[in-house]
Amino acid sequence: MRVLVVGGGGREHAICWKLSNEQNIEAIFCAPGNAGIESVAKCIRIGDSDIDELLSFAKDNAIDLTIVGPEVPLVKGIVDAFEKEGLRIFGPNKNCAQLEGSKAFSKDFMIRHNIPTAKYKEYTDLDEAIIEVDSFGYPVVIKADGLAAGKGVVIPTNKEEAVANLREMMQDKKFGDAGNKIVIEEFLKGTETSILAFVDNNTIMPMVSAKDHKKIYNYEEGPNTGGMGTFSPSEIYTDELAENIKTNVLDATLEGFRKDNLNYKGILFVGLMITEDGPKVLEYNTRFGDPETQSVLFRLDTDLNKIMNAIIDNKLSEIEINYKNEEAVCVMLTSGGYPDSYERGKIITGIQNLDKDIVVFHSGTKMVDGNLVTNGGRVIGITAKAETVKDAAAKVYENIKKISFEGMHYRTDIGV
Repeated sequence: MRVLVVGGGGREHAICWKLSNEQNIEAIFCAPGNAGIESVAKCIRIGDSDIDELLSFAKDNAIDLTIVGPEVPLVKGIVDAFEKEGLRIFGPNKNCAQLEGSKAFSKDFMIRHNIPTAKYKEYTDLDEAIIEVDSFGYPVVIKADGLAAGKGVVIPTNKEEAVANLREMMQDKKFGDAGNKIVIEEFLKGTETSILAFVDNNTIMPMVSAKDHKKIYNYEEGPNTGGMGTFSPSEIYTDELAENIKTNVLDATLEGFRKDNLNYKGILFVGLMITEDGPKVLEYNTRFGDPETQSVLFRLDTDLNKIMNAIIDNKLSEIEINYKNEEAVCVMLTSGGYPDSYERGKIITGIQNLDKDIVVFHSGTKMVDGNLVTNGGRVIGITAKAETVKDAAAKVYENIKKISFEGMHYRTDIGV
């Protein structure tokens, strides 16, 4: 099987790494890839949103399966374009991708199908949003409706902050057109967790749980990022909670897909807040989460290509999916200044000195004049398995000491 993976971050590195260890894989291509992905796939200089070029490449190179990593090409309709040409591609179509591409679409879906979530209202008028924001109480959650690279959510604690955030999104266009419409919703108290699920038209099958850390600093402080690290399994994901989520969230979501005639096939990421009233959905993503993928695929025992092909054929129920008993931790090393402005091109040293059982998933790297250098806000994810999350975290942090680049930042409390 010849596989094309679309994307160039840590999630795509994890997908390529998993495929490279599977049977029945003849060749792996990744567009555009990164310096780490080059060790397990042939990187192609095509942007992940250049649908026409990707389509041409898939045709010209007899690609048997295309796997879409990031959300932007999904929202732009890459799946529809490939399917129209009779090519096999893994991911939800453009209509389904609205669940991530529009916060308002997603919230409306939840409310209509009685999926537990926070109360909300959407706004396109700045003055109206400013007048009504107090009615939600504080803290309050303000979200840009469109895609904002995981950073379009703020949680102001008073009216002054809320008004400033609303002006930044809707007036100053901090997130571009993503802030033309915003969603304001009540702040939910509880413990945040997430679940990834495989989905076809007939079946929704949750993967092992993972805990993501969005805040830039220890103890969940500072601004949101794309994710500072994960561990799997989540410490709060009991059998009782898993059954509750399966019934009230996952099965209800699948039934909603059927009622709305959404031909959903791919990955569904569900962000959850576990409140006193039970689990409530914070958001849907329509692809693998990053860096949850790095922890979850690290534990997946079944061949990923086998699962994905079954989903395309609506045969997910026929696949037995198994996971390793070992637990996993992934800690992100980020550029100084992230998630705001940061410099690129800092030389990374020490990766060659890591223990053999450590896997480095590259998120933002490239090679320049024979040197591995930073090329993004999130740079690399240091990942390990052990009998317990605590032991895996100890391995990770011991090895991080061997790595260095100017401005390097990471959290020291993930999985600890």
